[in-house]
Amino acid sequence: IELCLPGHRFAVTMVANFFAIGGQFLMPGLAALCRNWQVLQAVIICPFILMLSYWCIFPESLRWLLATQQFEVAKKLIFHITRKNSINTESDIKGVMPELEKEISRKPKKTCVIKLVRTRILWKNILVLCLNSLTGFGIHHCFARSMMMESEGEALMVLPNFYASYYTMAGIALASCLAMCPAVGFLRRRGGLLLFMILTALASLLQLGLLNCGCLIGKYGMEPNTGISNTVKDNFSIAFSIVGMFASHAVGHLSIFFCAEITPTVIRGAGVGLVLASAGFGMLTAPIMDLHNQKGYFLHHVIFACCTLICIICILLLPESKDQNLPETIANGDSYTRQPLLPQKKGGEHPLLLTNNELKDYSGLQDTAAAIGDGVSENASANGMKST
Repeated sequence: IELCLPGHRFAVTMVANFFAIGGQFLMPGLAALCRNWQVLQAVIICPFILMLSYWCIFPESLRWLLATQQFEVAKKLIFHITRKNSINTESDIKGVMPELEKEISRKPKKTCVIKLVRTRILWKNILVLCLNSLTGFGIHHCFARSMMMESEGEALMVLPNFYASYYTMAGIALASCLAMCPAVGFLRRRGGLLLFMILTALASLLQLGLLNCGCLIGKYGMEPNTGISNTVKDNFSIAFSIVGMFASHAVGHLSIFFCAEITPTVIRGAGVGLVLASAGFGMLTAPIMDLHNQKGYFLHHVIFACCTLICIICILLLPESKDQNLPETIANGDSYTRQPLLPQKKGGEHPLLLTNNELKDYSGLQDTAAAIGDGVSENASANGMKST
């Protein structure tokens, strides 16, 4: 993200997501070829050895080096890049290097993520995205669990075997990534996140509310033994589960990307780490429910459904980061204000929060107010009444 231009950041991130989903599709075939979990574990670990070469292949982020005032390392990296690209340093970067030479004596200044607590807006934005990530990944298991039907106390998958259910969930994840591309392009970051969170909340509330009402109607209706109500309930449950998994997957991954864009460069890794930790905490709820034999599943789903409603309100407080430069320092990140969700009409009311470019100079009002005050003081007494 730090290497990309503003218009290509989301596209590059989506390419990485598609590679991850591709690995998800290949995993069952790889497991079938290995036939042994120990061999499978070794095969999965082997590609990680390639990560040792990343330190030599991929350079350090030049943006991060400059933001943390590591100018000596940044200078070496700039010369390395210019040599690799056969750039004439005397003509192309003659305006950059003298400025860098002036600052090269300054000591590196790395920033700790704890400084977020001193900010006015930035910590709220990251907290909102942490809550979105936790809710998105946490409620995803609730929808996956709803894909299972209960039969004589045992959970039976709707689909016939493990591979069918696995590829169905992977296909839902792929469809979610495909839908994110036009949604975020048209509605931008905040609008896309709000849309998918609303879909998640609707699917969750309809599944919890209408389906339970259907059970009561089928139980106390005129013809309780027809079995029609249970069939309709199961079909609606599957439909809402698919929609919920589709939307919650988009919410979780879009929250991580959104955090990477609004977090300043000096603490971007730590900010994204907080959101990823929240996502991991949400995913931890799945094995906890399995360990308790699905006891309290309904309450578990209700809690996450309430979180989706809170997230919908909080998303409106986030800034819009599409086509914006990445913030470099904490002060830059804290200056990102909330823009109106819908574009303002010309001549209409002004938004409550203005950007720095929209602020006007009202210094002349002081002179005007002082002149008016002098004129009023001649004809008014201390209590504001005109003297006689």
